[in-house]
Amino acid sequence: MPNGPGDVLSLIRHGRAHTRGDVLEITGLSRMTIAQRLDALLAAGMIEEGKTTEATGGRRRRSLVFNTSQSRALVAAVDTTHTRIAVTDLGGALLAQDQIDAPVEEGPSQVLDQIVAAMAALLERSGMRPADLCGAGISLPGPVDPVSGRPSQPPILPGWDAYPVAEHLQADLPGVPVLTANDADAAALGEYAVGYPHTTSICLVKVSTGIGTGMVINGQSYTGADGGAGDIGHVRVSSHSDTLCQCGAHGCLAAVASGRAVARELTAMGVPVSSGREVRELLDAGNADAARFTQQAGRRIGEVMATVVCLLNPEVVLIGGALASAPLLAGIRETLYRLALPRATRHMALQLGSLGEDAAVVGLTRLVVDREFSAEAVNLKLRG
Repeated sequence: MPNGPGDVLSLIRHGRAHTRGDVLEITGLSRMTIAQRLDALLAAGMIEEGKTTEATGGRRRRSLVFNTSQSRALVAAVDTTHTRIAVTDLGGALLAQDQIDAPVEEGPSQVLDQIVAAMAALLERSGMRPADLCGAGISLPGPVDPVSGRPSQPPILPGWDAYPVAEHLQADLPGVPVLTANDADAAALGEYAVGYPHTTSICLVKVSTGIGTGMVINGQSYTGADGGAGDIGHVRVSSHSDTLCQCGAHGCLAAVASGRAVARELTAMGVPVSSGREVRELLDAGNADAARFTQQAGRRIGEVMATVVCLLNPEVVLIGGALASAPLLAGIRETLYRLALPRATRHMALQLGSLGEDAAVVGLTRLVVDREFSAEAVNLKLRG
């Protein structure tokens, strides 16, 4: 295996090595070489050395940890009606945050200008400059092309297709690399990083105004050949439905079971709501009709997720997004377990996500750190 300081950092950052002895055992390098690699990482501030309570031969072994305070990340999680902006440390802990109303239907230029202004204000309030950042990230409620980083025919982002989102932000963040990601992918990675770091496969279903699924397999986001993996909201579940989806087709899962669909049902009953966020407010207030329609939506989602579970056989399935609630979970559980193969679910945990709106923020930070502190990037930096 490659044995540069970046490779040693990866062992430490991903929890495979906790002491110098661990690095020695895993890599097979000489003690002198290991000392050189670790000294370089310590001098660069990328790792810290402390003490453990374990003693070997009368000497306490010193622990090695990734230094999450060495720099900061700036991230923005875009939803259909609002955007959450945060400054985090490199472990995903929120240091400062803000939220702005910015409906995506207003178009990319206007929305991103609002985000840029809010980012600048947040940095100023936090006493930080772009130079204090190691990177920035933004998540979008739609497919993102993994090569270009641009939105790829996103059904609920009119006018955003192929728009240079990262470049737009980068113009006001000189020298700061910016990455883009799908919102469900980012949320799945955030939940994985905080609660399931040793899980081989995790799937998160985000149910808000739309529906999407993020997957993390062996610690890496799986986005598909062109960023469309997990876009279950546009699976046709009712071929005879007259309900028009935002993608232009009829009978899609998002058209009949998303937050927008539940909002439409409630509005028809005389309770005017227009988004998954507003439905969540009713759920939090204990509205019985909102709970009933949300559970019905969960049943439809469970029908599609049964196929996903049989295909992936994940260890964990999490429910996130604005509609993540007991009624939604109950509806999904009702149909998923009935329709999926027992073998596919016998060791699977199905539960609500633990991070709520923080999931995408934490996931974006993880993506930034994975890129900026990859073995290759660190080897290149320290070699220079």
